Amino acid sequence: MSRYRWLRWLTILLTCYLALGVFLAGGTDMSDDYGLGVAQGLLAGGVQGVAVVLALRRPGLAWALSLGGAVVTALAVRGMLPTRQPGPNWPWSTSEILAHAAIFLLLALRPTTRTALVALAATGVATFVVQGIIGGGQYSSTGVTAVAVFAVAVLVGTALRGRREARTQLVEQETLTAEERARRTVLEERSRIARELHDVVAHHMSVISIQAQVAPHLVENPSEELRENLAGIRQNALDALTELRRVLGVLRSETPEGAEDPYGLGGPGTGAAPDAPQPVLDRLDALIENTRAAGLDVVTDIRGEAPPYPTGVELSAYRIIQEALSNALRHAPGSQVRVEVSHDFRGLHLGVVNSRPQHPAPAGPGAGHGLLGMRERAAMLGGHLTAAPTQHGGFAVSAFLPRGDTPAPSHPPTGEPTP
Repeated sequence: MSRYRWLRWLTILLTCYLALGVFLAGGTDMSDDYGLGVAQGLLAGGVQGVAVVLALRRPGLAWALSLGGAVVTALAVRGMLPTRQPGPNWPWSTSEILAHAAIFLLLALRPTTRTALVALAATGVATFVVQGIIGGGQYSSTGVTAVAVFAVAVLVGTALRGRREARTQLVEQETLTAEERARRTVLEERSRIARELHDVVAHHMSVISIQAQVAPHLVENPSEELRENLAGIRQNALDALTELRRVLGVLRSETPEGAEDPYGLGGPGTGAAPDAPQPVLDRLDALIENTRAAGLDVVTDIRGEAPPYPTGVELSAYRIIQEALSNALRHAPGSQVRVEVSHDFRGLHLGVVNSRPQHPAPAGPGAGHGLLGMRERAAMLGGHLTAAPTQHGGFAVSAFLPRGDTPAPSHPPTGEPTP
C-alpha cells in the first residue's frame, strides 16, 4: 500500500511540474512567436497548465479546456501570422502539444478506452478545420505531428491501463485459486474420512447382524416375540449395510494406487485398494519402519497403557501421524523425527516433531494442504490439533483426540517436545 501511495504522490508532483513548465513556456511562446502581449501569453499558457492539473481528477473536462484554449488561441493569432517564411508553429505550439499529450495519457488510463478514442477523433477534426479549412498566413504546420503525438499518448495510456488491469485480475485469480484449492482439499479429506468411517460402521453393523442371527440359538425355547425382535434387529442392520454400500459407491475414488501415499507410508492394509481394512494403532510400528526405510531417523515414545479406543479414534490417530511423517519426508529430508503417543484417562495425545532438514527439500507431490485434513479429523472427534515451526528450524504437530466419552481439554498442551 505504501508503494502505491508513493507512486501516486510522484505522479502528482511530476504533473504539477509539467503544468508549471507549460504555463511559463507557453506564455513565452505566445509573446515571442505570435506577438501577443505578456498578459495574453500568460493567460493562454495558464489555461493549458490548469488543464494539465485538472486532468488528475477530471481528464474529460481537462481535455475540453485544453482543446478549447488551443483552438481559441490559434484563431486569435491567425491574423498575426507573417506573410513570408519562416513562420511560427501553428495551430499547435510546442507547449500546447505537451499539455494535450499529457491530458490524453491520463485520459487513456481511465477504465473506458472509448472516451479517449472519441476525444482523439474530435481533436483531429478540430485540427483539420482550423488548419485545413480556415487556414492562415505563413506558418510551420504542426497539425499532423500533434495528432500523431496524441495518438501515441492514447496508445501508451491504454497499454499501461491494460497491464494494470491484467495484473489486478491475476492477483484476484491467484487468490481465488488458492481458496478453491484449500476448499477442494477439505472436501476431499472429508470424503476420505467418510469412506473410512463407512468401513468402521459397516464392521459394527455386520457384527450386530450376525449376533442377532445367532442369539435365538443360545436360548432354550425362545419366545416368538424374542425371535421377531431379533429378526427385526438383523433386518435393520442389513438394511443399514445396504444403504452404506450405496453411499460407499458414491464416495469411493478412482485415485491410482500410491497417488495419495507417494512415500509408501501406508503400510500393509492402507493402500488404495477399495476393500483394504482401515489401519489402527496396531499398525503404527509398520508405519515407523517404512518411514525409516524412506530415509528419516525416527524415534518413538509411547507413554501409558492403551485403553480400548473407538475405531474412529485409532484410525484418525494413525492418519494424523502418517500425514505428519509424510510432511517431514517432503519438507525436511534427513531430519530427526520424534513420535510421541501418550494415553491417559481423557484420551490420546499425539506429537510429531522433526528437526531442521539436513539438505534442501526437492519438489514433492501433494496438494500442500495436509494440515487441513489433519485438523478436520481432530475436530470431527471433538479434539484439536496445532502445527507450527519450532525455534530450531523444525516443525511440530501436536494433537489431542478424546476417547469419545471425555470432553477435550480447553487448551492444547503447551509443552514442545524436542527431537
